[in-house]
Amino acid sequence: MDHIPGHPDDITAAWIGELLQADITGLSWTPIGTGQVGDSVRITLRGPDAGARVPVTLAAKFPAADDTSRATAALFGLYSKEVHFYREAAPRLDVRVPKVHFADVCDDGQRFCLIFEDLGPARQGDQIAGCSLTDAKSAIRQAAAIHAPCWENSELLSADWLQPALDVGEKVAAMYPQAQAVFRERYGSRLEPEYMALCEELAALSSQYHQRDSEPQCLVHGDFRLDNMLFDIHGGAEPVAILDWQTVTVGKAMTDIGYFLGCGIGDLGLEHEDELLDLYLYEMKARGVDLSRAAIAADFRTGILHGVSTAVFSAAFVERTERGDANFLSMARGACAMALLHDSITALKEAN
Repeated sequence: MDHIPGHPDDITAAWIGELLQADITGLSWTPIGTGQVGDSVRITLRGPDAGARVPVTLAAKFPAADDTSRATAALFGLYSKEVHFYREAAPRLDVRVPKVHFADVCDDGQRFCLIFEDLGPARQGDQIAGCSLTDAKSAIRQAAAIHAPCWENSELLSADWLQPALDVGEKVAAMYPQAQAVFRERYGSRLEPEYMALCEELAALSSQYHQRDSEPQCLVHGDFRLDNMLFDIHGGAEPVAILDWQTVTVGKAMTDIGYFLGCGIGDLGLEHEDELLDLYLYEMKARGVDLSRAAIAADFRTGILHGVSTAVFSAAFVERTERGDANFLSMARGACAMALLHDSITALKEAN
């Protein structure tokens, strides 16, 4: 199929019927999710085969309607990455993701479409509300299911679609002080002074942080937090699925773990850090990757900063919404609290 829908209205009964090889006579759609870089919908199918040969509902994802969010996604190749992830990487990992029926992107990376399994009924993860320890443990197990199967797999880690552009670190480093200025103006009266001071420190080290060069260990989700997770999928038949792979890259495993424990779950990560790190190490060992707390310590400290930088950068370069403001504050608070606890800025300086 050579047509790539760029909006839910572009999907016709004939198109999706051909895709599914089913008799579909009509469809409707409703928005789902909280993403700001891509727009997701639930598609309800009508026709003789709906609910018989094919499911009644599917999920679909398209470029963001907002111009700023869409331009940022295109600049960093986010839509292309997600399409390639589902096509080429997901089948080689153990992480639970939706089954994909269609995944394609235009050559310029500005229009894409994913048609995949509807995992509902499910409970949407909520960055602002937080989660239970049980949910956090389910997520940590999925992190190991991402990292371990591709650990030091040179074939997968060297795939062209996973490699960042040669100048991406330089671009982000140059843009980051501008993002910090927006972040400061927008949240300066709402974020605790000690946390904003840490954000300023990281901005001053922008080149050092964003232009680090180290040997990658595995695939990294890059935005491993509650908003990108569905819990109790298919009515509780399975504990969790991981969504939104637009930021997938190669790097250090602790980027996902430090991010999740800090910006992803806030106070819960501070309270249960040791338990969750030990669970991650146990799951990795069970999958054939034997790591120690000492081996991950330095990467964990710097990995926490990914939550700070993501909150700051995203606040400036995606669509501004009321929930987005609350979300970025939540992310920054959690990441900054953990970064101060572990003196992550010093760890960054020592790593270079």
